[in-house]
This record gives sequence, C-alpha cells and structure tokens, in this order.
Amino acid sequence: AKRISLTPIWGIKVMIDIESDALPKEVREGLERAREQDRRKTGGKLRVQVGDTWYPIRSFDQSGFEVGIDDAPKLRGLVEIHDGARMLRQALIIAGASTDDVMRYEFKRATASRSAAPVDYVRKSEAPVGYLPRA
Repeated sequence: AKRISLTPIWGIKVMIDIESDALPKEVREGLERAREQDRRKTGGKLRVQVGDTWYPIRSFDQSGFEVGIDDAPKLRGLVEIHDGARMLRQALIIAGASTDDVMRYEFKRATASRSAAPVDYVRKSEAPVGYLPRA
C-alpha cells in the first residue's frame, strides 16, 4: 500500500492508503506529475534542516522521511524536521533504502519539540495563573 495526499475541491488535504496497482498507470503518472509540480511551485512545507541548509521532504511518517536524491546529499546525524516555520522534531537519522529518485532516512531517535521550556519543579494545579497589581 502507498500513502498519497489528495486535496479535494473544498481545500482540505486528505491522506489515504491505496494499493499502487489498483490505479491505472496513466492515473499514477498523472498524480506523480501533479505532486512534483505542486512541490516545485510551493517549495513544500515539510523540510529537513541540516546545519544552515534546508532540504524539502517528499514523504514523512513516524519512522522516517524521504527526500529526493537530486535535492540532498547523503544525510546523517542530528537534523531538525520543520513544517513551515514550526519545528516538529529533532531527530538522529540513519540512511535507509534508496529507490529510483528518492532516498529514505530512518529515525534512530526522534524528540518532539516543546512549546514551553521544561521545569525542574512540580507545578501545583491550584496555583494562580497570574497576580493583579495593587491599586
């Protein structure tokens, strides 16, 4: 089964799993051309940062991600995965399998990003959210 992304008329992106041989060859090629055209036009929101360099991600799931072989050199080590400007996770990656024009990277360790800094004490649930100044 292959996971594809569809954006129907109402503009909501939907991910579905399909058997690659369930669709005619012309439809699969058309979907791939449309995906590639969209990727070139928008630059893709999902991207991986290695040092100061960014590479577009073609496919992303819980176990790893795929980038174009032409887009990125062999990646390894600590990287950051971003969705637009928002960091999703920091990950330690290893190279997986390459197929045609895509290189797969697997997560050895992946840490989700936090929106708040960690604290080194236990927060009380009944603590006030803030204090008002005296008048």
